[in-house]
Amino acid sequence: MSGKHYRGLIEHYRDRLPVAPDTRIISLCEGNTPLIPLVNVTKGLQKSVEIYAKFEGLNPTGSFKDRGMTMAVTQAVAEGTRAIICASTGNTSASAAAYAARAGIKCFVLIPEGKIALGKLAQAMIQGSIVIQIKGNFDDGMRIVKDMAHAAPVAIVNSINPYRLQGQKTAAFEIVDALGRAPDYHCIPVGNAGNISAYWTGFSEYAAVKPATKSCAFCDDTCRYERPAVTDSRPIMVGYQAAGSAPFIAGHPVENPETVATAIRIGNPQSWDLAWAAVNESGGWFDALTDEEILAAQKLLAEREGVFCEPASAISVAGLLRDIERGKIRDGAVITCTLTGHGLKDPDTAIKQSQGNVLQIEAESAAVKRAILDHL
Repeated sequence: MSGKHYRGLIEHYRDRLPVAPDTRIISLCEGNTPLIPLVNVTKGLQKSVEIYAKFEGLNPTGSFKDRGMTMAVTQAVAEGTRAIICASTGNTSASAAAYAARAGIKCFVLIPEGKIALGKLAQAMIQGSIVIQIKGNFDDGMRIVKDMAHAAPVAIVNSINPYRLQGQKTAAFEIVDALGRAPDYHCIPVGNAGNISAYWTGFSEYAAVKPATKSCAFCDDTCRYERPAVTDSRPIMVGYQAAGSAPFIAGHPVENPETVATAIRIGNPQSWDLAWAAVNESGGWFDALTDEEILAAQKLLAEREGVFCEPASAISVAGLLRDIERGKIRDGAVITCTLTGHGLKDPDTAIKQSQGNVLQIEAESAAVKRAILDHL
């Protein structure tokens, strides 16, 4: 095998991850996703800024969940686990199913009834997981999954698993590696809040700074900072939630969260304290956006940049553009935005926004010509 072949984020960042030299790595060559300059959405802004999208929709199963899942399943296999389990709004189940299939172990996923995009459900089903649909929401599923830690011989691979966050922190490494520096701001969707916590850990490790809140589950939280710093700064962390599912804005769990952005339809985030630490330590903030603002940003990214992400992903750009208009982002800033999942995860929502783009005409060259000229 060529030494230039990319073999996944664990191999690439092995010295910064909790794996032994002889650990069997369960990988689908995840990570190494593009950092795309957004050159068109910045036109007309009152401030001169650089915006980059970390497009995690180009991971193997189409979302950022693969970063954490490669670590979580690798550890589960190392411990001799025969099955994994997760509660999911869709992306986690798709990722868990794929990595379980790769490892040759069973996967159980709990999904909320009627609250999962079909693109995500299809992935979990075709990849051989055992799908358990519950009459409740994600938070109900998460409560049940936590009970299973003592009731059944399965490993939980939701973000309460610390190995998940260890894998997800590598996205921050990749951003710094690509830019040659840390961004001034990092904008990110917030649902279960594991990702904002993981990014902050990654940025902190690359700056060789120990966060005020301990986040290492493998040692005394000092081993990670023996390595030299890669960058001399960390970004301001900004987390965005859907208005109908915004516990960080409310200051308490939301009992019945609702939003078109199904990936962040979570009312009781499991990484509550770590997420608050990331925002407070960085001098950042949380904010909420309406479904209308989220969908408008999804369409804007697709039409102006050619980047097709799922609705929950688009909230990072929607929030950033609004905060630029409000004067919360300084002039000349370099900003990165995480786009957490691919638009094909939820094709129905995309089609509903784009129905006017389909022209029905006669199968004649003259008719097609007229249609073309009418739209030039």
